Order: sequence, then C-alpha cells, then structure tokens
Amino acid sequence: GESSPLKEFLPGFQPRAGQAWMAEAVAEAIAESGKLIVEAGTGTGKTFAYLLPALLSDRKTIISTGTKALQDQLYHRDLPLIGKAVGRPVKTALLKGRANYLCIHRLESTLQDSRGHGRDNLRWLLKVRDWSGLTERGDISELGDVPEDAAIWPLVTSTTDNCLGQQCPDHSSCHLVEARRAAQEADLVVINHHLLCADFALKDEGFGELLPMADAFIVDEAHQLPDTANQFFGLSVSARQLQELTRDTQIAWRQAAMKQSGIVEACEILDRAVRDFRLLLGMNERRAPWKELQQDERLQLALDTVIDSLQELASRLEVLEGSDKGLDSCLERCRQLHVITERIASDEDSNKVRWYETTRLGFRLSQTPLDIADSFQQQMWRHAQAWIFTSATLAVGDDFSHFCTQLGLGEETRTEKWDSPFDYARQALWYVPKGLVEPRHDAFVERVVEAALP
Repeated sequence: GESSPLKEFLPGFQPRAGQAWMAEAVAEAIAESGKLIVEAGTGTGKTFAYLLPALLSDRKTIISTGTKALQDQLYHRDLPLIGKAVGRPVKTALLKGRANYLCIHRLESTLQDSRGHGRDNLRWLLKVRDWSGLTERGDISELGDVPEDAAIWPLVTSTTDNCLGQQCPDHSSCHLVEARRAAQEADLVVINHHLLCADFALKDEGFGELLPMADAFIVDEAHQLPDTANQFFGLSVSARQLQELTRDTQIAWRQAAMKQSGIVEACEILDRAVRDFRLLLGMNERRAPWKELQQDERLQLALDTVIDSLQELASRLEVLEGSDKGLDSCLERCRQLHVITERIASDEDSNKVRWYETTRLGFRLSQTPLDIADSFQQQMWRHAQAWIFTSATLAVGDDFSHFCTQLGLGEETRTEKWDSPFDYARQALWYVPKGLVEPRHDAFVERVVEAALP
C-alpha cells in the first residue's frame, strides 16, 4: 500500500493493486490450509506478494522455484529485503539438490586417483581443492572460476547412486547433511522443483524424506512443475550414470587393493557396450520414440549387451560383498541400474510412454506415466495442507482446468487471475531480427547481440 515500509528499502517502489490482492489471497490460503492457484502477469510483483504473508504467518513454509538461479535470487536478494520490511527475525535456509554440494569423500578419492584427467580437469580439480578449505556451505555456485558444466563436478559431488550415506567416513562434516539440518530448523526454506519432485519420488522408494515437513508449500513458476514431476514419477537411465558406475567401481577396486581379478575387465566390457550402443544410435542429437529402437535389430542386440554387461559386473561384485564399503555401494548401484534398464527395455504398459534421446556423447532411456495426477495428489497430502501455485502463465484464457487436471487439483482449489500492470501497447516493442542461426548454433548469442545492439 501507500504506507508500505518497502518504500524505505526499495527505491522507486509503487503500490500495485494486484500485488496487494495476491498477498491477501496467499495469506488466507496459508491460514485456512487451503489450495490456491494464482496467475499474475509480469510486473505484478509475485515474489513479494507471497514472501510477505509467508514470513508473517508463523507457519513453516517451503518455497519451490523453477531454477537454481531463481533460488539464489530469492534467498540472497528478495528474502533479506522483505525481512527488513517485516522488521522481525525469521530463520531461513537455502536447500539444493545433492549435486550442488561438494562431496568431501569424492574429492579426496579423486585427488588420490587423478590418473587420466585432461589438463583442464586437473586445473579445475586444484581450484576445487583450494576452495574446499575455505567454503562453509560447500555450494558449488560459490566457485565461479570453474564452469557449471565442467567435467570435474560429477567427480567431486555425489548422487543418490554413489553417496555412502552414514557409512561415509566424512559424514560428520558433510555439506549436504549440514544444509538439510539447517532446513529442518528453519521457518522458511527455499528449494527448486527438481528437489521437490525428487523428494516425492524417493519417499515411495523408502529412502526417507529429503525435505522437512512443512505447514505450507508455495510453488513459483508453477507452469514448469507438471513436466518436472513427470520426469520423477518415471524411470530413466543415462550413459553418464553407467560410465560413472564403471569409473567409481575401478577407483573403489584400486583403493580396496583387492587381489581377485575380473572386476576391471567387467567394467571395461560394460563401458565398451555403452559406447557401442551410443554409436549405433547415430550422430544426431535428438529425441525419438521407442518404436524406432524396437524396429532396429542391431540396437536391440546392443541394448541387450548393455543389460547383460550390468548383470555380469553385479555378479563379479557379489563375490566380494561385505568386504569393502565402496565396492558394496557400487554393487547396489549396479543392481538398481540393471533393474531400471531392463524394466524400461521390456515394459509394454500402454499407460506409460517410452523414448530415447541422444546428446553429443551420451544417451538417455526414459519411461514416464501418461498421467501423474493421482500420484501427485497422494504426495501433496503427505507433505502439507496449504498449497499455493503461482506463475505468469497458468490459465488458458481464464480457464485453469488444464493445469488442475495435470496435478489432480479438484474443484475445492481457489483460482485467481490478475493481469500485468504494464501497458505493453505503449511501453514495449516487439522486434524479430531476420536471418539468425538456430538457437543451438555456437554463434547464436553473438549473432543476437550483433542484431540487437544497433
């Protein structure tokens, strides 16, 4: 409103009716443990409109955003600003997926076994090592000197596959464990959709919750949620997962100093099978329906070879089961990947859809259900009573039924829509430059800049 304390902290602050109405609707949904869907056009100020009632509610609230970049913006910029305006202390936490935190154990293993790394990887590894002695949170976004897609990151972070959990010798100083502990103790936690859906999926598999229980969930950029949820309620296996398994198994084998032979050979056979399968998929980067794979006998045989190679590696590791924690972890991963790959390859369920996709050096095999509404609803009820979904694009016209159907949200869900306060006709220009290259082209960004600057 006109007398908002935000005026003191936010230069150029202007009251917006839609923002005030949205804040009241969010406050009511949290207080009444209700469900609310809000479409608010660009410029409404959605972030402040849900942060303010969340901070004032005295309820444990989890906010899920579409990307890690939005998470950081929300936590480091928007939350402190609203906190000042509220004028009272609120304990907050930022929680990301495990791949965003340095794994001390895997860093030490990689430093001990740094053979075969290229010059860039070795340079990045040394930067990570130096940073590891300085960081308090272990969030890899702190280290701007190393590219986000650098090949070193999978070697010094963990996945659910390769994490040793409480068996890890560095468990007491684990950055991920500390981040989760902080989230458990916070009044407001900022996460992203991938972490939210990972928690949903893991709970059904008996691994326990990643997220603390909350009174309310606020989902920003909610239009992205159905697609993200669809991925996590399905199955997938990638060339990278399989190749990381062979690499980690060989590292664990060398560190355990076992004398029995056969492990290294089984790893090499699996690695070769994965590479051969990728070559047969063709050089183009694309996504294709499963029937294309089914109709090619060579691809079928190559995939069978990958599955058989996983089984063989598991058999070799089973002989040593119980002798080394690292090898036991690799055995469990091998078993899981074998089951998943075999299930994707053989499942003919008409209620699921299968496809494969290729990247420059890898591939991913996927299977997802056609409908996730029932599964999503079950998880919503387990997590919290109050749910708020918001985005600039959720309705078709004024109709929210498509979004509601995707997530199984019933008629009791309140819906609201407020248009953007911007006068686009007077304040915006739509410009389409001609002759640009495709977005995936290496020169795309440079060409866009050349076209836009004049």
